[in-house]
Amino acid sequence: MLPGVVLLHSGTPTRRQLVDAALLYAGPDAVVTGAASCRRQGLRALPDHPFRVHLLVPHEHKISGSGHVIVERTIRMPRPIVEAGVPLAPLARSVLDECRRLGSRPEVSALLSEAVQRGVSLSELFAELDAGSKRGTAIPREALHRIAEGARSAAEVDAMRVWRMSGLPEPRWNHELRDESGEYIAKPDGYFVAVQLAWEIDSYDFHFERKQYASTVARNGRYAAAGIAVLQTLPSRLRTEPKQVAAELVAAHRAAAARGGAA
Repeated sequence: MLPGVVLLHSGTPTRRQLVDAALLYAGPDAVVTGAASCRRQGLRALPDHPFRVHLLVPHEHKISGSGHVIVERTIRMPRPIVEAGVPLAPLARSVLDECRRLGSRPEVSALLSEAVQRGVSLSELFAELDAGSKRGTAIPREALHRIAEGARSAAEVDAMRVWRMSGLPEPRWNHELRDESGEYIAKPDGYFVAVQLAWEIDSYDFHFERKQYASTVARNGRYAAAGIAVLQTLPSRLRTEPKQVAAELVAAHRAAAARGGAA
């Protein structure tokens, strides 16, 4: 499998065996980071690239990458989190080590957004970004600033880009709405106050299971009862059909304004 590491059976090795082989190759001080660590800690927003194991080793170790193993020598060895016998870098380090190698804005935004949604703080991510190598940090830094400005998912980052194409006034992002009695209505991704238009970026993953679907229907009922128009957009269309979505947003804004005028 690797220099000095042999698989003692025929057939294709599993991902766990590839990780174990990498650790045997690199030695007892090695720590798994990057995509392999992110997956083992529950993140899903990772590109479907060929499986690689990114390892951190102390800077004085004279070992290089081989086969499916990426070896990074560092003076900032993290204290590992051991999961099922595998030493993993903390999630903030693992995510940013992967982001520095991705080079794709959508992929970087998706991974960072999922990490934030899973509880990694922005301050922790910024601190890790500042402490580490500056190589490959421009795109992650840009994405983190966008998230800090209010985008809590990769789809919302894309939504801001589409909104800028529309030429409309800026909506309030992730603004909680309540009715006159103080009852909660919803927290739309974007809300155009002047025309009472809510923009919801609704994904299949989170809205088309029974419980989530019922929640979405109830939310839309509250919008209707409060006299708020709502435009629902699938996140995939923000990337595949941005001009069409921008046109729909303009049309919905125009219709909401006309309705308000008629009332």
